[in-house]
Amino acid sequence: MNTTRRGGTGDVATATDGAPRKRRLVGIDAARGLALIGLMAIHLLPAWNEQTGEASWSWRLFSGHSAALFALLAGVGLALGSGARQPREGRALTADRVSVLVRALLIVTVGMTVNAAMPEDPPAYNILFYYGMFFILAIPFLHVRPKTLFIWAAAFGILSPLLMQRMLDVLPEWWYYNPTLPNVLSNPAGTLSQLLLTGNYPALPYMTYLLVGMGLGRLDLRAVRTQVRLVIVGVALTVLAQLVSALLLYGLGGYSVLQEASRLSESTLDEILVWGTDSLPTDTGWWLAITTPHSNTPLAIATSLGLSLAVLGVFLLISQKIGDWLLPLSAMGSMTLTLYSAHLLALSLELHYDSPYLWYLVHVLVAAVFAVIWQRTLGQGPLERLVAYCAKRTRRLVAGQGGNANPGKTRNT
Repeated sequence: MNTTRRGGTGDVATATDGAPRKRRLVGIDAARGLALIGLMAIHLLPAWNEQTGEASWSWRLFSGHSAALFALLAGVGLALGSGARQPREGRALTADRVSVLVRALLIVTVGMTVNAAMPEDPPAYNILFYYGMFFILAIPFLHVRPKTLFIWAAAFGILSPLLMQRMLDVLPEWWYYNPTLPNVLSNPAGTLSQLLLTGNYPALPYMTYLLVGMGLGRLDLRAVRTQVRLVIVGVALTVLAQLVSALLLYGLGGYSVLQEASRLSESTLDEILVWGTDSLPTDTGWWLAITTPHSNTPLAIATSLGLSLAVLGVFLLISQKIGDWLLPLSAMGSMTLTLYSAHLLALSLELHYDSPYLWYLVHVLVAAVFAVIWQRTLGQGPLERLVAYCAKRTRRLVAGQGGNANPGKTRNT
């Protein structure tokens, strides 16, 4: 987790140890804070307008994209915590890998603990359970240079959706949206399938975001040129993905093929193209041309990735001028493990259904006020501090540094 002059702030996506202290990149925390607000909006606010039946503003802005931004920033944090522009080697690299594994296991533990408090028909799907798998899959890539990371990300973004669609009919089924430890033990094969390919945040497609984030963390994110390129590339990638999808569906006949292959009415197909389905249909490969949130097709991944890049670039740019004004967002983004877990526990009480906008405002304001006060007085968030302590101790032991802390060896984002 990250540390600051006040004693440290961090989140589940950030690793530390073994790098000189630098001033925190507030833009990264602010972007993560926005991702948290986006997930809260998806969990609490209506997905459609009751008068028109059209998708709500919150659905259009945040559905699928907030989770993608979280994963991208997780990758940035992993890179910054494992040497940044100079990936570690040898024993130090081994120590980083073991530290990330410890973090992953602790995050999964927190996730399953929160899941145990959720009802069987949950008001939200917990990403922490998947987050730990993201970290585990990232371990072999901790030493890899940016260009190679981007190539691997493209491979995951293209091949994972193909694998997901091809294997969906033969993969074991899973039964719980938010698995607990007993659920995992009773259905390990289904749980693994859920984590990797068939769940709400399948790790293999999401590795695209994580690896791109790791590649970005190996670049000079403090350089204005890098920040501007993030915005330009992000916007261009999003627009290109949407144009290619439109060309395939409406210019080359993909829409008609989807109708015929799936025997869907035009209205039903239109609804699917907005809201998606529980799983990607397997009757034709043309489904891979859609960009529906959470469909995890190559073009949907490209769309969310492009938006995430643009958001990160914008926040990095504006934080240099108005960083202090971003404090509520950046404070929230520095302790998302704590705030996201508390948010889900509050949702588990199921008090929010009758007044979603009021409860959304309550969740956001309470999270912002808590984060600012806690960060200014105590530093790292409660869960962030626990995870960081365990991971740091493990890293030092593996690196041969014993249990002695070295206050001069920290990394922040």
